[in-house]
Amino acid sequence: MRILLAEDDTSLGETIQAWLRLDQHAVDWVRRGDLAQTALATHHYDCVLLDRGLPGLSGDALLASLRARGNAVPVLLITAFNALADRVQGLDLGADDYLVKPFELEEMSARIRAAVRRGASQASNVLAHAGIALDLETRQASLHGEPVALTAREYHVLLALLQRRSAIVTRAQIEESLYGWGEEVESNAIEVYIHNLRKKFGSDSIVTVRGLGYRLKEDGAG
Repeated sequence: MRILLAEDDTSLGETIQAWLRLDQHAVDWVRRGDLAQTALATHHYDCVLLDRGLPGLSGDALLASLRARGNAVPVLLITAFNALADRVQGLDLGADDYLVKPFELEEMSARIRAAVRRGASQASNVLAHAGIALDLETRQASLHGEPVALTAREYHVLLALLQRRSAIVTRAQIEESLYGWGEEVESNAIEVYIHNLRKKFGSDSIVTVRGLGYRLKEDGAG
């Protein structure tokens, strides 16, 4: 997943970014609300971790603006304000969840998964299509119930395809899910990952739509 972290506390920001990258997420980190607004206007994110007290533009104002424009990206507010009224206000602004500092990083990861799952109207942590299953919590993939070992990059490419399993996924969309700002994108990396996934799930498991991108084969086909 690609995550936007908007946090002006350098120590906390570094800790969260390092943790999420260890979990193989692409993370873009900004320290101002106006920069977060620009990032959201120019990139696709699967989730936003948003501090309420940002300089430039408050997290509250940014969240209200997002929801007013109909942007439904999952947002987790992170803040030191822990009074009931503060939590209620944050949720009423349109936040999907609320983390009070200090919080455990394992809990943050679980809440991210839950928020993304709700945003995709999923009832469980498992994405499944045409015999392929992917558990978002354990990161275990399987084919017709048999475990399939994936590298971190292969996992995220398959995740991008499963999240949009009824649609064509462009190369740019896959790259956005894999790489954060400043990370070098190898010219043929996506093709290599797709090739490896086909070897593991079947040569017809991923269809190339020439000039557009990739999609999973139709459920029940083959």
